[in-house]
Amino acid sequence: MLFAATLFLACEKATIQQILSDPQRYADQEVGVEANVIQSYSVLGRGAYQIQDDTGKIWVVSDKGTPRKGARVIVKGKVREGFDLGSIVKLPDVVGSGVVLVESSHEVTTETSK
Repeated sequence: MLFAATLFLACEKATIQQILSDPQRYADQEVGVEANVIQSYSVLGRGAYQIQDDTGKIWVVSDKGTPRKGARVIVKGKVREGFDLGSIVKLPDVVGSGVVLVESSHEVTTETSK
């Protein structure tokens, strides 16, 4: 877990509930979340994936590829309310209308059990 600690050095670590409860607090700074990927959609290296920790679920928008369903990830990014990937990628409507984490980086730590 030394790697996880190193990844979180440059950002504030938060739970999904903390982010969803006060998204403006995290809007202009890097925030880190460790969670499981429960859904993943990708086209041409862009997409979104939904992560879940013990406190809730949130969508992560990525232009760096998406981890597969079942992976445990550490995600860094900025919180945005609503996000549009354009017409190339059709994602669930909730991605474009809710609170999302716009990824700056992610690392897969392990595969979770299903």
